[in-house]
Amino acid sequence: MKEFDYIIVGAGSAGCVLANRLSEDPGCQVLLLEAGARDWNPFIHMPAGLARLVNNRRLNWNYATAPEPQLLNRRLWWPRGKVLGGSSSINAMCYIRGVAADYDGWAAHGAQGWDWASVLPYFIASEHNQRGADALHGDAGPLHVSDLRHHNPLSAAFVEAGQQAGFALNPDFNGTVQQGVGFYQVTQKDGARCSSATAYLVPARQRTNLHVVTGACVQRLRITRGRVCGVDYRSGGHQHYVQAGSEVLLSAGAVNSPQLLMLSGIGPHAELRRHGIAVVADRPQVGANLQDHLDICTLYRTVPGVSYDRMSELKIALDYFLRGRRGAGTSNIAEAGGFLRSRFAPDARADIQLHFVPAMLDNHGRHRLPGHGYTLHACHLHPRSRGRISLGSADPAAPARIQANYLGDAGRFDLQMMLECARLSRQILRQPAFDRWRGAPLFPAREDLDAAGLEAFIRSKAETIYHPVGSCRMGADDEAVVDPQLRVRGVAGLRVIDASVMPTLVSGNTNAPTIMIAERAADLVRGRAR
Repeated sequence: MKEFDYIIVGAGSAGCVLANRLSEDPGCQVLLLEAGARDWNPFIHMPAGLARLVNNRRLNWNYATAPEPQLLNRRLWWPRGKVLGGSSSINAMCYIRGVAADYDGWAAHGAQGWDWASVLPYFIASEHNQRGADALHGDAGPLHVSDLRHHNPLSAAFVEAGQQAGFALNPDFNGTVQQGVGFYQVTQKDGARCSSATAYLVPARQRTNLHVVTGACVQRLRITRGRVCGVDYRSGGHQHYVQAGSEVLLSAGAVNSPQLLMLSGIGPHAELRRHGIAVVADRPQVGANLQDHLDICTLYRTVPGVSYDRMSELKIALDYFLRGRRGAGTSNIAEAGGFLRSRFAPDARADIQLHFVPAMLDNHGRHRLPGHGYTLHACHLHPRSRGRISLGSADPAAPARIQANYLGDAGRFDLQMMLECARLSRQILRQPAFDRWRGAPLFPAREDLDAAGLEAFIRSKAETIYHPVGSCRMGADDEAVVDPQLRVRGVAGLRVIDASVMPTLVSGNTNAPTIMIAERAADLVRGRAR
């Protein structure tokens, strides 16, 4: 086929949702294009297998930022999923929505229809929670959300230590109250990862009106007389062109969606002309407003035999498959965590998120440390710094330039918050619950660092926690890249539907909100949004 009603670019967290929902209409032909491969790798589906996916270049775009001036000019690694399911196939599966104030804030700044009352029904409709349905949860949606089947004793110690430090136990971070410490619920079904591909694409694959092409690298959008009429893509060494009878839906993520817009002539005119690209629509904010959660890890050594550091991967896998998806193989590694409201919080929301890992993680786990230990991640949830995605080249095969601009806010508030993240992390890990497990401090190596020492530690060790958003901002103002219906301003027949449209970061992980955005967007496309 050469023409489809809808062409979806990117089979990630959003694209798989759109493919399912739009192909529900048997009279509608849907094409889903994915640059990566099929999600056949067994380590995708065994939750603890995520540790084996870190350096898999077949499944990961393996991006790096430009040198970050406030982080000693380090180039930070940005993993993004390049496979059916996108980053939902390689992430730690934590199911977090954020809080009502996040979405009410979107609406208050021009994203009409994206307030909490409007988006909650889509969270509920997408969710199949193991605990059942209530006013905030669903039990009939495609995305399975479960309690972890396995907890490491160190994770239980973290939850106890958090309470000893004065933070409440919270059994449901997506309930009426987000703040507190506890175990994460995860996107798993029967002990296996439930990515967006598993949840949404697998049930729809038998539909004759849904066409999925993997290994398809989209190069540009074809635009005629101000309307997107199709896309050019390369697959199997051949060039292809397909037409869109209705719309092209760009779901390539916070890095690739703005890049593809610019490659197609939609973006800041100076940027486009610098790369010899004809300007179709001068949209200065394409690629701007980039936000991410910067994260600092505190590590301690521990006694042998309790952490996941030296466990046999073969034994974990055999145990997982022979015991019916039980044991450590079902762990998402980041088993426990919390949401804290610091003394600097400007409103009632939590402003720090914690992820506890019963293993030593340095440089995203790519640097294997000797011995045994545990790690506490802490990130500032509402950063004020803003970065930008720009073109590295006019070549579609070249990666975009990522300037996250971490800690770049003029008032240095983000640095103050990262210092607070490090301080609170050490406070929790020093509680009595860890006395039987705690060894020597590893990062930072000294317990007595002053503010200057902690600042140097943060600048040398902080990394992304994988939540880039905002580079195709949604809003009612003329500067916004997309309007509240997610239509690209200045070009007809084109929408952006992924994390890049978020005006600001939500209070937590971004996978569940991205799925919600796609659920509501599918109704917007069909003209039946609630």
